[in-house]
Amino acid sequence: MARAGLGLHWKCLFSNDLDRKKAATYRNNWGEDEMWCGDVRDITTAQLPEIADLVWASFPCQDLSLAGSGAGLKGERSGTFWPFWNIMAELNDEGRAPAVLVLENVCGALSSHGGKDFAAICRALRDGSYQYGALIVDAALFVPQSRPRLFVIAVHDDIEIPNSLIGDGPTRTFHTRTLKMAYNTLPKASQKKWVWWNVQEPPARKSVLSDLIEDNPSSVAWYTPAETRKLLSMMSDVNLEKVCEAKREGRQIVGGVYKRTRRDANGCKVQRAEARFDDVAGCLRTPAGGSSRQLIIVVDGQKVRSRLISSRETARLMGLPDEYELPKNYNEAYHLTGDGVVVPVVRFLADQVFEPVIAKMISTRAAA
Repeated sequence: MARAGLGLHWKCLFSNDLDRKKAATYRNNWGEDEMWCGDVRDITTAQLPEIADLVWASFPCQDLSLAGSGAGLKGERSGTFWPFWNIMAELNDEGRAPAVLVLENVCGALSSHGGKDFAAICRALRDGSYQYGALIVDAALFVPQSRPRLFVIAVHDDIEIPNSLIGDGPTRTFHTRTLKMAYNTLPKASQKKWVWWNVQEPPARKSVLSDLIEDNPSSVAWYTPAETRKLLSMMSDVNLEKVCEAKREGRQIVGGVYKRTRRDANGCKVQRAEARFDDVAGCLRTPAGGSSRQLIIVVDGQKVRSRLISSRETARLMGLPDEYELPKNYNEAYHLTGDGVVVPVVRFLADQVFEPVIAKMISTRAAA
């Protein structure tokens, strides 16, 4: 999805994923040549051609997510940051350091282990001759899905950053309270190389959840009336009132539902169905991340229907076009999209930061 967001005018030199099913989907959409399926720990710089302008790394989030194990950068999965970073350090030693690095993860990376994990990432970038800053971008700015993500963007010290991209301080939209707190806890040496990225506000999003919903999805079936009644019975009074309010509207309204474990009045854990009707889907999550699959609920007057979200709908929520080939297996498709990065967010960052930095680099070298 990062590849899709960058666009066809970018040339991909190398890509990697440990998951063979995700690698197969990549190849089906983009071709065979640059995808290497395997452990990042086994990659050598000899496999990496030329000098990349941009390296994108979305290391696994499970050890950093609030729904995950909380092992942080010492975890088996998120710990893959360090072998990735070793490759970047070797490229630097070879005189092939990428101009721009992007690290994408859940926002929990900022507070993992009391901020120590984020500080370690910044220290690695600092010692590796990079200037860096971070943005929190919620995909809801671009698609009808609530999906805030952390993007650490680093530029090599040899590359001049355009003045227009360097802000005087944090902005309201992209520098959250948690991000500012993480910055404030960094050592002074790390703060000295920090950049408050100055990016423009995107235009208002025009699409809503109902625009992306399939009437007759092929990957899932509508629940029976009995199954829908069971779903409603799992709702608290607050969530049932949301359904009632939607009924009173007298028109078709589409909402999203997640099943979550909550404690009742006696302190016992019970499974609850929680609904939202604000034209935005909840954040897509994979079951491996500790969450249930998202459901769609459609209220049309007194009629209520429900079902699992379809695989194509999850792809649309990630900004993928309908011609993008998904795995035929529902669970594999959901896992692919739930683990991904939203396509328009990548395009926004490329337009606002990556491409201006690289254009400045090219013009400076041409002038020299």
